[in-house]
This record gives sequence, C-alpha cells and structure tokens, in this order.
Amino acid sequence: GGLVTGSQLFLSCRSGKLTPSQVAKNIIAMLEDSEKSTPPLRAIVQWDQEQIMLMAKASTARYRSKCTLSYLDGIPVCLKEEFKVVPYHHRVGTVYLGTEPETEDATVAKKLREAGAIIIGVSNMHELGTGTTGCNPNRYHKIPRNPYKPNHFTGGSSSGSAAAVAAGLCPVAIGTDGGGSVRIPASFCGVVGLKGTFGRISSHGSLPLSYSTVSVGPICTSVADAAIVYSILAEPDPLYPYGLKQPKATLSDMCAPDLKGLKLGVDWTFFKVPDAVCALPVLYSAVEHLQSLGASVVEVSLPEMEEVRVAHVICILSEMRDFLQPDFNKHFQEMNLDTRANLALASQFTALDYITANRQRTRSMRFLREIFTTVNCILTPAVASTAPRIYESDLLTGSSDLSFTVRSMRFMQLGNFTGIPGLVVPIGYSTAGLPISFQVMAKWWDEAVLLRIGLKLEQFRYQTKKPSIYYNILS
Repeated sequence: GGLVTGSQLFLSCRSGKLTPSQVAKNIIAMLEDSEKSTPPLRAIVQWDQEQIMLMAKASTARYRSKCTLSYLDGIPVCLKEEFKVVPYHHRVGTVYLGTEPETEDATVAKKLREAGAIIIGVSNMHELGTGTTGCNPNRYHKIPRNPYKPNHFTGGSSSGSAAAVAAGLCPVAIGTDGGGSVRIPASFCGVVGLKGTFGRISSHGSLPLSYSTVSVGPICTSVADAAIVYSILAEPDPLYPYGLKQPKATLSDMCAPDLKGLKLGVDWTFFKVPDAVCALPVLYSAVEHLQSLGASVVEVSLPEMEEVRVAHVICILSEMRDFLQPDFNKHFQEMNLDTRANLALASQFTALDYITANRQRTRSMRFLREIFTTVNCILTPAVASTAPRIYESDLLTGSSDLSFTVRSMRFMQLGNFTGIPGLVVPIGYSTAGLPISFQVMAKWWDEAVLLRIGLKLEQFRYQTKKPSIYYNILS
C-alpha cells in the first residue's frame, strides 16, 4: 500500500505494461488537477507540457528498442527552483530573479537528462532558501501543501520537491540542504531524503547561497530510489571545485541481509528533548529494530551541540547575506517579510563572529573524526516536531517563527556544519496522522552505510498511510 517507487515504474516500462509517454500524459493531467484543487497543491511551480512529452517520447523509443540509458530512464523527476533547468525561469523562490527563461542546465539537471529521466518541471521552495516551513506567499509560488494534511506546511526549503514526491507526482526530486532543507521537508512529508557529503553531488548551476553548508541530495519514495539517484549524480564535476578529490561513490554491502558488525552511535540526550516527537516510543522501537538485525548500539556523547547550533547559523546567514548583498540593496521591497528579517538579522554578525564559528567547525570535525573511529553511524530523531499548521495570515504575509526554525533544525545542523552525510527515513505517524522520521548520519563519503541502514529502517514501518492528496501515476 506504499507510494509508487521509481523501481516499480522502471519495471512496468520494461515489461511493456506502460510506456513513459502514457506516464507523462497521466502526470500532465495530474499537474492540471493539482492546480485546480482546493487549496492548490503548489508543489510544481513551472512545467511545460511540450517539454515533458518530448522527453517521454524519446524514452518510449529507447524502451522499444531495448536501449535504455539507466534505471532512471523514463522516470519522472523534478528539481528545486534553486537549480537552473532549461527552459524554466531560475527564480529561486523570488519574484525578481530569473526574468528570462534559462538557457543552460545545472550539472544535476544535465546528468538527469543524460540518464533519460523525464523532468516534469521545477518545484516550489522557501524564498532564497531562507526558512524551514516552505511558506512562500509571493505571486509566483504560493504555499505548497503537505499531502498528508493540506492545512499543514511541507517544511522547507525544498518544499515543493518533498510535496511532489509524497503526492505521487514523481518518485524522485532533487533538493539542496544547507540547514536541513532536504531532510526537514522529507520528514514532514513522510518520504526519504538524503543529504550527501559536502561536495559529493555537484551544485554547479544552483544559486550559491551558502557555499560552505549546502549539499545537494535526492528526495524519493524509497531508499532504493535514493541509492539509484545518488549513484548517478555522485561524482566529481570540473565546474564544481568542492568535490574534485572525492573517493569513488560505491554502494558496497548496501543489500547485505542484516546489519551484523555495524556499530550505531546514539546520544540518548537527543531522544529526551522536551519537544513532543523526540520522546515518542516509536523512535526507541526503531533503534531496537536495527539491533534485532545484528547491529550493536554504542552510547556516544556529541559535545558542544549548542555551540554548533549557533556557529552553523552564523556561517549560513553570513554567507547568504554576503552573496545576496546586491539583492538586499536593490530588491528589498520585493522580498517576503521573513526573508527581509533573516537577512537583516544576518547583517548583525561580524567578521569576528564568522571566524570564531569556523574555529568551532574545525573542533566539531575533530570530535566527529574521533567518534567515527568507534561507530559506523550516528542515529538521531529527524525533526523535533511534526509539520506545523498553516494559518490564514501565513497565506497573505508569510510566517516567521524563529523558535520553530531553531527547533526544526536542531538535529540537522551538525551535518551541514561539518559536511557529514545524513539520511532521513519515515518510521511512523503521530496521533494526528502526520509523518515522523528517523535520521542516520555517517562519516564523510560513507553514504553507502546510510543507505544500507536506511533499507532496513524502511522495513520497520508496518503500515504506510496514503496521503490525503495522492496521485497514482501508474493508472
């Protein structure tokens, strides 16, 4: 009863039951429907019927002649509006950027085309990636809805990407994550989200909002799909300096029958946070499930987490403020109110703050190196709360709730600050029916162990609830 996965779709096309062209026609009908629904889903904010059908026809021909390009051939995908995708406007959630249609693809868009994927459009995002709700009231975007409960937020900033996957419009989406921006919306929308190691997947062709904290990653319906997308996108790109010296991406032991020999690091103080979700029995049960498969739990202490939290905020906001200085001077009046507030706050940080924050980063990376000599991964809750409610006022003026932003990023920031990879996997639902997820983090470049544990974690959830907004692209 789960969501349709890319792997299922690939098999349907290969067996000839379905063609990518039929799938594309279904998607176009669904995109039209999702715009007319009350309230509109607003997951995909720009799409072009002709483009979709062109890619689908080419893929259908490849299936007919049995020369498909990859496991993603004919699979519908969308990319966050932060990426350049021909021929869409590169607006990055604003009303003032991307006035002309884009003429060149970001590296990830190019790679997805080369793999034969059908790009169904670009997805909604929090304006300039500055928040974690996904609330974007401006005229080109409007507020994307959580497919599980349309009166709740999707999470952000890769809001539309997670909503599109959860609603069944596409099994794969690409987002960026500088402070949980892939993992928060994936958690709130009950889908899988992977933040690669810093530099693992090229971010060339996305707006370089915060160069030291942002990683690119897939949001998918299943861990297997995330592994496939990861294996296609993860490699050095001559146009992107930060990932040139990376070790080869492998999926070694990913499908091992058990987790024997793996040591899972747990800092139990993370599970005792006063927020509602962190104290849920389901989180403890998920850890026990991994133990039952042969993994052992090792108690670890993650030091200086409060310092990490503050230092990460200083880094990401200072870098964004620096990059957006011309926009702040020229387009201040056209920005959403919460974006203005965040950028104004960022201008209060000094060079001294930024340098001190980066010293903390060196310390935290050293602590992690030590911890990863004793464990293979670190387990934490994903987000300390479930998706928040959307209020009437949010639709008009947007939403700014700093205490929520802080809460939502609590378990995310370590990965952005130090560059280690993280995977979130849905493990259950709150009493209100909103998704709850679990996070696994590993040492730099060891995405393979995350995917191996993720495959087992995924089997823990004994029932999958269909979201209240769900489109089945197979029918």
